[in-house]
Amino acid sequence: MTGGRDTRVADRARYFGVDLAWGQRAWTGLAVLDERGRLLASASVRTDDEIMAFVDRHVSDTLVAAVDAPLVVPNETGRRPCEALVGELFARFGAGAYPANRGNSCFVPVPRGARLAEEMGWDMDPSTPPDSVRQVCIEVYPHTAMVSLFPLDYVIPYKIKRGRELSALKDAYGQLLDHLEATCGAVLVLADSVRWAALRTTAAGAARKSELDAIEDEIDAIFCAYLAWLWGTDQEKMVVLGDYATGYIVTPMPPLPTTLNGRPVPRNPAHARVDRATET
Repeated sequence: MTGGRDTRVADRARYFGVDLAWGQRAWTGLAVLDERGRLLASASVRTDDEIMAFVDRHVSDTLVAAVDAPLVVPNETGRRPCEALVGELFARFGAGAYPANRGNSCFVPVPRGARLAEEMGWDMDPSTPPDSVRQVCIEVYPHTAMVSLFPLDYVIPYKIKRGRELSALKDAYGQLLDHLEATCGAVLVLADSVRWAALRTTAAGAARKSELDAIEDEIDAIFCAYLAWLWGTDQEKMVVLGDYATGYIVTPMPPLPTTLNGRPVPRNPAHARVDRATET
């Protein structure tokens, strides 16, 4: 396990962020916040056992977990309706979603995220309101959330891809971390986080792309944890694209003037969902 804990958790851990790898060979980022939203711990792990061990250290008061990975994948081929909706709303920002289907062995018999949610007793139905007796788990997508919350005209190119040079990636990481501090820093109390300071130091001083790759999932998980906090405290900022039957993605409201077929995308306390029925 990489990363570290900023404090022993006696502070009622409530919100989890999970940047979940589809399989167990790649790294998974993890983060946990207290009931006020303060970042308590973050780390990177690989295996299901390591994920469970991290959660077990904080699980007693879990309210919301936000997972960056497909949770509900019933379609045999193609893309889920929620991914089509993401494209309609966010493609102009460069924030399209990679299609998930059961042709990928990662989602058979069930997605890794769904299996872990079941083991931890997390309810994946986005219509289930989080409360003191129900632990809920939602699927999120950091790119769309960043576009909406920062806000951005286009996604920050911090992901390591062919053709992206180290200098450009370090600049992108600087932008990403600055935006995270400006948008989430007060809630997460990042100024007091020893681990956050270490992540910033690594990003600024990276001499190889691999050093940036090593912190990417953990940073994404911290942002996912912030989205979990939003879902638990300020749902008016969030919208559910799709539904529990066909798959869904929870994201903050798209920036104006983005609309779905000319109509604004609403969100209300009753967990109203934007689904394909809105297109007719």
